[in-house]
Amino acid sequence: MKYSKEKDSVMRIFTSYLERKNYRKTRERFAILDEIYSIKGHFDVESLYEMLKTKKYTVSIATVYNTIELLLECNLIKKHQFGENTSRYEKSFECNNHDHLICTNCGVVVEFWNPVVKEIQETTSASTGFDVVYHVLYFYGLCPKCKSKKTDETKR
Repeated sequence: MKYSKEKDSVMRIFTSYLERKNYRKTRERFAILDEIYSIKGHFDVESLYEMLKTKKYTVSIATVYNTIELLLECNLIKKHQFGENTSRYEKSFECNNHDHLICTNCGVVVEFWNPVVKEIQETTSASTGFDVVYHVLYFYGLCPKCKSKKTDETKR
């Protein structure tokens, strides 16, 4: 694993979690964690598995799925359903809160941050007394590329 403060912290959190739960600390689990924290953006289990195989890790798909569950439990990754049959994941350690735009045509996912959304969360929390820890917001529509294609098709 290439050293970085983020990866060092993530490794410590995961190691501590495994020790508390009396789970084995295996090379494969840490290889999966390392690979996830090298990915920019979202990933699914199959693509993660393929990346690991490409790097010559001998890891089963079952190990990948099981490790994903452990990483979800200790809050090192988040799970998303973007209106597809496949779950996608993203790293969550010290990641800024953000929301998602999902193209209903090509499936592209774009992350965005808008201060108004944060303001809504804060005012909702204040007005209800509910301690909002996080939120999930997805907008579905057409990305600029698909929107342009659709416009071109209607002009024909």
